[in-house]
Amino acid sequence: MATVKTEIRSGVYYDSAKLMQLQRTLAGLPGILDAGVVMGTDSNKELLAHIGLDSAEVMASKPDELVIVVKSDDAKAATEALSKVDELLAARKGNQDQDYLPRSLESAAEMLPNASWVIISVAGRYAGGVTREALRLGKHVHLFSDNVSVEEEIELKKQARELGLLVMGPDCGTAMIGGMGLAFANKIRLGPIGIVAAAGTGLQQVACRIHQLGSGITSGIGTGGKDLSEKVGAITFLMALDVLARDPDTKVIVLTSKPPSPKVAEEVLKAARKAGKPVVVNFIARAVTTLHEGNLFFATGLDDAARLAVELANHPPKITSEADLELEKFKPEQKYLRGLFSGGTLAYEAQHILAGYLPKVWANSPINKEFKMTNALVSQEHSIIDLGEDEFTVGRLHPMMDNELRIRRLYEEAKDPEVAVIMLDVVIGYGSHPDPASEIAPAIKNCLEEAKKAGRHLELVCVVTGTDEDPQDFNSQIQQLKEAGAWVDTSNEVVVRRIGRILRGLAERGSVEAAMIGKPVDLNTLKKPMEAINVGLESFSENLKDQGAPHVQVDWKPPAGGNERLMGILERMKQKS
Repeated sequence: MATVKTEIRSGVYYDSAKLMQLQRTLAGLPGILDAGVVMGTDSNKELLAHIGLDSAEVMASKPDELVIVVKSDDAKAATEALSKVDELLAARKGNQDQDYLPRSLESAAEMLPNASWVIISVAGRYAGGVTREALRLGKHVHLFSDNVSVEEEIELKKQARELGLLVMGPDCGTAMIGGMGLAFANKIRLGPIGIVAAAGTGLQQVACRIHQLGSGITSGIGTGGKDLSEKVGAITFLMALDVLARDPDTKVIVLTSKPPSPKVAEEVLKAARKAGKPVVVNFIARAVTTLHEGNLFFATGLDDAARLAVELANHPPKITSEADLELEKFKPEQKYLRGLFSGGTLAYEAQHILAGYLPKVWANSPINKEFKMTNALVSQEHSIIDLGEDEFTVGRLHPMMDNELRIRRLYEEAKDPEVAVIMLDVVIGYGSHPDPASEIAPAIKNCLEEAKKAGRHLELVCVVTGTDEDPQDFNSQIQQLKEAGAWVDTSNEVVVRRIGRILRGLAERGSVEAAMIGKPVDLNTLKKPMEAINVGLESFSENLKDQGAPHVQVDWKPPAGGNERLMGILERMKQKS
């Protein structure tokens, strides 16, 4: 009959890799059937019970106690295995060339004064304290540790932002800085592409594909999976985007994440539009409504993000800015769109496209039934009116044949002091009005002149649908509208996206800039050769050693023996000193 023997140790700390190594070694000893080496948390005790390694002592253990359990063929083998625990724990693995392991971050910083980074992989309940110590010493933090509360994450990141330091994490699996991989990482060549990722394996996949496609990266900055949640608000993500935007060596930026908060994603995109360089966006589960908008390029997946980034780096595009929209011409109260359509499908497409720019567009024939206008004769906020709907055509010709009703509505909308943009479609061809621009263009000219007299700038935009073989003279229609002062294009999408950029710009004009509260990250700390201090998993020091990066492994133990009350007192004392 199998024998289970248990040993419980209090006031000790070993990283999870050391415990895993001990467990495997014990399980491999003669006569041992199975072994478990874990901290006495409820979930760990449940797992031990599930595999038949539970006992009264195991179930009574506390979360901060080390539980060592062995199952053997006989009691003697179990006793002998437990007697070797201290010898096995004392056997140091890795970092064989580091003769002295400092016990504190402060001592490690004295040993490696040029280190800009601290890698932290201690248990979650201790990770916040170690991170605060690293920030106090002026170091960026790669926080691999998980099980850190969102509240503590926010506190740490806000503190770091005030100091101009990055906290990558918690639960940040990977980062690649200046050609050096931290934690879980790949060897990626240096190149012109920077990556910001709230997704560890996402960062690895994009970086690896970039490498495989023959290019490379400047930096791959991880943020931790919760950074783009509504609570955290992309604190690290925005800091990383800012530093890569300022980096002259980064020609293209890739943004990738697990499903983000929609609200936070929009704030990130707002900042990305001001990066001044191409930005490839791959936010998983966020609907892609366009593949290209200004300096933003939307990828359909991780591979597509890598492909786009390499293509843009090899063939830099001309980047359009918001300056061409001349938003300063509009008065502060001008903010709304009125779309007056004769074509129902064009009106539907406009609604669909504008959903990527505006939170709500009312319509008399809406895609989203929640946005149906109360009264199609009275516009509200952003409105798109299909004048070809039944309500407007009873006893009246279709607006593609008769412009009167639409021109009356045009004059009415142009007088509204809150209207910034009016859009019209002009559809020619057989069956349509013989010369629609001859009636619409004079009305446009009059509306623009009246707005100018009132001290307002009104943007009138038109899409013209037709061909050069239509009887109305396609080119003449366009020329008449342009001479009247309208902005004209033959693509409904191009026109609507221009409108979307204008309206979004006007909406953001009055908002407080998503300001960088605190100090910007010093770009030089990302550029200089990697030197790092490692607190926790020794394998991360081995990774740095393999890459030739100077590093120091800290022989870290929880302060005050892990007593949380005493730890809090010690931390407050350090903050005051």
